Amino acid sequence: MNCTDPIADLLTRIRNANIAKLRYAQVPASRLKIEVVSLLEEKGFIQGFRLIRDNGQGKIKIALKYRAQGQSVIHGLKRVSKPGCRVYAGVKDLKPVFGGLGVAILSTPKGVMTDDKARNLKAGGEILAHIW
Repeated sequence: MNCTDPIADLLTRIRNANIAKLRYAQVPASRLKIEVVSLLEEKGFIQGFRLIRDNGQGKIKIALKYRAQGQSVIHGLKRVSKPGCRVYAGVKDLKPVFGGLGVAILSTPKGVMTDDKARNLKAGGEILAHIW
């Protein structure tokens, strides 16, 4: 199935799995999605992920993370830059997400990274998503 916005599809599948209180979300694999999911793991929004190789594209199995009370660690996911309206930001334009409680995921010339790392490396780029 063709998808015009794979990052929005990834975020929607994670959001739907969180709402349904599922332990895992499964998405079709791509290099960009693997990088985004690894950033989510690094920042503590998910427990982990595993790449499942098959004869085709492959899949990413994402282990979602919940608190002891059963609340999801992820409170919100928002796609910022869309195929119809790209959003770019320079280093000076990168603002903290939810007062520093969330992260912005950027695609920069130096690779896919969080807003913290982009500020440290002085690299701007396309803002893919906000997660809090």
